[in-house]
Amino acid sequence: MNEKPNDRKKLENALEHADLRVLLMVLYHVTGDEKWLSEPYCPTRDVTVIADINAGFDPEQQAGIRHAAADILSRDAKPAITDPGNELMLRMMRHCLNEQVPPEYAEMMREEVGFASRLAEWHDPGRARQKLGSRKFRVGIVGAGTAGIALATNLKKIGVDFVVFERAQEVGGTWREHTYPGCSVDTPNHAYSFSFGSRYSWSRYFASRDEIQDYICGIADETGIRQNIRFSTTVTSAAWNEDRGIWEVGIDGPDGHETAEVDALVSAIGQLSKPYRMPIKGEETFTGQLFHPMRWPTNLDLSGKRVVVVGTGASAMQIVTTIAPEVGHLSVYQRTPQWVRPIPRYHDPIDEDQQWLLKTVPFYAEWFRLTMLWRYGDGLLPTLRKDPDWPHPTRSVNSTNERHRVQMVDYIKERLAGREDLLDKVIPGYPPYGKRILLDAGWYDTLRRTNVELVTCGIDHIEGDTLVRSDGTSEQADVVILSTGYDVNTMTSGLNITGRNGQSLADTWGKDDPFAHLSISVPGFPNLFIISGPNTALAHGGSGIFMNECISRYIADFITHMVEDDIQSVEVTQKAADEYTARVNAEHEGLVWTSPGLDSYYRNSRGRVTSANPWRMVDFWSMTHQADPENYHVTYRHQAAAEAAQKDGSWG
Repeated sequence: MNEKPNDRKKLENALEHADLRVLLMVLYHVTGDEKWLSEPYCPTRDVTVIADINAGFDPEQQAGIRHAAADILSRDAKPAITDPGNELMLRMMRHCLNEQVPPEYAEMMREEVGFASRLAEWHDPGRARQKLGSRKFRVGIVGAGTAGIALATNLKKIGVDFVVFERAQEVGGTWREHTYPGCSVDTPNHAYSFSFGSRYSWSRYFASRDEIQDYICGIADETGIRQNIRFSTTVTSAAWNEDRGIWEVGIDGPDGHETAEVDALVSAIGQLSKPYRMPIKGEETFTGQLFHPMRWPTNLDLSGKRVVVVGTGASAMQIVTTIAPEVGHLSVYQRTPQWVRPIPRYHDPIDEDQQWLLKTVPFYAEWFRLTMLWRYGDGLLPTLRKDPDWPHPTRSVNSTNERHRVQMVDYIKERLAGREDLLDKVIPGYPPYGKRILLDAGWYDTLRRTNVELVTCGIDHIEGDTLVRSDGTSEQADVVILSTGYDVNTMTSGLNITGRNGQSLADTWGKDDPFAHLSISVPGFPNLFIISGPNTALAHGGSGIFMNECISRYIADFITHMVEDDIQSVEVTQKAADEYTARVNAEHEGLVWTSPGLDSYYRNSRGRVTSANPWRMVDFWSMTHQADPENYHVTYRHQAAAEAAQKDGSWG
């Protein structure tokens, strides 16, 4: 905080815009007075993403809480409570949210809001200093997006040497690469951000790509990891050297090709880093511009142009709603209709008074973040479980899912009133949330425009400036935007990685069947860890940055043990990887993403879900909070180290 909230007038004005459920937690932190966790100060439960700030209190109660807050916060007093600890944190969460929050969430949320650190620490700092002084241990990280930054920050904190190989000239990953019009996040930014570092002054609840990229760059500066990043450097191969117990990493950089040696290799490549598309017959004859959104041309002018967008996924919806007012004509080619969820206040700005509260009032930003995380977290997952007795499994998976379906259908009909010709085209026949749920930022309003056409047949071929459809009709186009998704299954295997005994990761995973223990480790590949690996996409809610942080802590914890205990290599057992994969598959069989007839990028060609994570966020957090050596083959550098570890009992 850069200032104190002791400007009474400014404070009173800002408090008129305060979320009262958050403000109650602030008052308890500052005073320790139990009355703020008791009746009559009990907020109503609100599951909307951007909740009513008055929290169900009547006008008199609202005024009383805000007046008390002005009195208390204008004093320059030391808070009675900083980190509440798990037991008190649980009480506060239950009161703030008016929900019976399960106990296991307390510690996870303390980390998420910054009351406790999620970064790994040395188990024996003195021993670690001794070992680091006698042994050079280096970690190689591929990618400087949010995953790479999360791990790099952890390693920086504990003092382990690392290098980040980044093919581009700046950090940011997918947010650096995607510059198409309308690009923005579909998770509230107060949840889609790191648990560490300074809080960013987001201009909206759902911020634009430019703000997210600016935030990521700022975190890289603040944490001091830039000096460890080799920009404009592409990893071309990685091979495990069994005799020396290291990874030999082939890289192409500004000075040409070279080989870097690291003790541990970490893939921090995101799942949205490789565009996927099927070529269109005759596309080489197209006289206009044809590209994937990830390759958006600089300074592209679409004014008055005839534009075609192929696809109706997340990026397509953002592009279409943004460019429709400026183009001459826009055709949107849809293969499968999408479920689109209304988000009231999606475009709302965060005004000056709210910004002041978040920046200035102690504990306000922490609890505001918590409420956003909770409402966009695990609450939906139980409603996505299949009811074996449900009579309509192709359209919904249980009674709650059916209720959500009816609500969304009613919403679609309301938005398209007068355009009933569109209803059969846009109402899906599969269960809600079976594919990635999308947010309505003007989608249905855009489809109503006179210069927009929704096309439900495919493109057979292209002849010059003409697109010939599969139904025999045709249209002319100046620009074709192929918003056809991403190759989410190649991931780390695209790095040309060779493990023990010449084993190729690409061969191990095959065309589209990636697997890994805890989504992190693959048998046959010692000292190789993966962030954003198979089954790490949170399809029910939550934040991808959260997943990156969980896995980064797990990896960092492993590395602390490797340094302290003089370990040369750790390799997950085949048994552990197989058992985890079986657990994931079994869990998915009971969830919406394996519904009959459902085809989505979450599933591979055999129907196995390889992208979406089936667990609650808190379950995955628990699974990855510390290393699990019992599931690994551990090799020590020296026999004495092995004997000492065996005597200790934990790493023998």
